[in-house]
Amino acid sequence: MTLTPTISSIITNENFLYVIKRLLQGLLSLFLASLLCFSIIQIAPGNYLDILKEQNLQISPETLETFKVQFGLDKSPVEQYLYWLWAIVTRFDFGQSFVYYRPVAELIKERLQATLLLAVASIFFTWAIAIPLGIVSAVKQNTGIDKLLRVISYLGQGFPSFITALLLLFIAQITSPLLPVGGMTSINHDQLTPVGKIIDLLWHMFLPTLALSLTSFAGLQRLTRGQLLDVLRQDYIQTARAKGLPENKVIYVHALRNAINPLITLLGFEFASLLSGSFIAEYFFNWPGTGRLILQAVQAKDWYLVMASLMMGATMLIIGNLLADLLLKFVDPRIRLDNLQ
Repeated sequence: MTLTPTISSIITNENFLYVIKRLLQGLLSLFLASLLCFSIIQIAPGNYLDILKEQNLQISPETLETFKVQFGLDKSPVEQYLYWLWAIVTRFDFGQSFVYYRPVAELIKERLQATLLLAVASIFFTWAIAIPLGIVSAVKQNTGIDKLLRVISYLGQGFPSFITALLLLFIAQITSPLLPVGGMTSINHDQLTPVGKIIDLLWHMFLPTLALSLTSFAGLQRLTRGQLLDVLRQDYIQTARAKGLPENKVIYVHALRNAINPLITLLGFEFASLLSGSFIAEYFFNWPGTGRLILQAVQAKDWYLVMASLMMGATMLIIGNLLADLLLKFVDPRIRLDNLQ
């Protein structure tokens, strides 16, 4: 049986083969990550039943034994891991939450949309501000505006994310009720028009998005400035200027295009880090995302929920890096995907 020319060209395509190779590597990485995470969880002292006994001193040993069997805690660590892994491979079942008595996959699915919305908005907001300011800082090197922007970036990198969130909460209290600090929507959200619902959601997103963006804004601005300054010193930039090309064309067409590659590489890591670091913004602003869910799971030692969240973070890191590599290839056709391994 011979393959049609279209299917054959797809299978032999460099991008297709690279994606398949990276996905297979990703599966191996997820397996090794799950082993490491499960081992760390087993080393940690105590389990959910210990928390349950502390919260309810009157609970009977029979009830504890029932829970122990129900949650599979009566099995050895190796048996627990193999049973958990087999359930994922065969049924895509990540286990049952100890606290919520519901499938872990359902709990994460309910909260993931809110976290992804916050992460994507934060990336867009960060890049929309940091890149232009980084360009201005590089073009106006050693001027007053460059020094001001560098001071702002230093301050931004020096502030921990929880301090930033606290400051924004303080500002919200002073300006209340101008800025909301709780939930995704208002009480009367269902009664609003479609446009009103979008505005209401964006209104509630503003502070948590800003809290997430400020933590990554400073580093991206400094990286943009440094990369652009390095490119602007290259001979071909001086040649382009000598030919009489407009300065805007020199900067945005020639210089920025060659300086953007490291920023695209950073994008894959940034997406995963925003998902894992969103719990601070979600906690302070009562945003119903996976961050708060994972934090509560760690505190309650809800291990299946913790494992699923760790796997989700590792998966997003793998996908983010893969998309960044493909975007890098699209922006700069000179790059070979084999060299990005």
